[in-house]
Amino acid sequence: MLSYHPYTDSNSVETSCLLDVQQLTLRYGRHIAFEDISLPIYSGQITAIVGPSGCGKSSFLSCLNRMSDLVPDCYVEGQILLGDMDILHLATDTLSLRRRVGMIFQRPNPFPLSIWENLALPLREHGITPRHQLAETIETVLRDVGLWSEVKDRLRQSALALSGGQQQRLCIARALVLQPEVLLLDEPCSALDPIASGIVEDLIVRLRPRYTQVVITHNLAQASRIADQMGMFWVQNGVGQLIEFGSTQQMFAAPTHELTAAYVSGGKG
Repeated sequence: MLSYHPYTDSNSVETSCLLDVQQLTLRYGRHIAFEDISLPIYSGQITAIVGPSGCGKSSFLSCLNRMSDLVPDCYVEGQILLGDMDILHLATDTLSLRRRVGMIFQRPNPFPLSIWENLALPLREHGITPRHQLAETIETVLRDVGLWSEVKDRLRQSALALSGGQQQRLCIARALVLQPEVLLLDEPCSALDPIASGIVEDLIVRLRPRYTQVVITHNLAQASRIADQMGMFWVQNGVGQLIEFGSTQQMFAAPTHELTAAYVSGGKG
């Protein structure tokens, strides 16, 4: 079984495990997307999930806030603990879970509403209605993602008029309005041009350690720049597997699995 060890930062302070994934398996009907995945997600850190296409990375991410529930014939086994919350337990309230664990998708997906309404809508859905509180929260998150100075004079205009990079930052702000503990980011830069990608990447780094983040990326250079931890997924016998997990520095400098070594060196993948 793949093993891992508590993460210790450069000041030798042990970082706690916020999300604990144990023996996770996902099936679509009879097809096994991945199986027996166990790994920790450390508090206040960025964990990158890498590997070739089709190895189950996005399916894995969808389990962490039960987005997998929305997929027909999808079955998940194992255990995911978020503090004292058993994420996969049938009694778990998915609305509360998704407030604690937000999701950012590959392509920006703002609502076809104004910039203001994109941020006010989730707040209202969770019972936050006083206008002064909405205004304060919206300004705060727009400042957090570096958008406030760019959009403060057009908050009532359509979010669809924003550039792709601005839309992605707005989607991150939309997740932040609910003050999540964890952000899940599924290739958040892959649909953006290099300049917009760099801005979003810098934002991800700035949000650490306020938010624990899990980032799927095909860009190994990006993973090496932003991630504290890295999990290497691979397809073996037609099934996604986690073949190695550790600090990003160790995974690039001294990987223990030959497939990891080949992948990070550009020999496979």
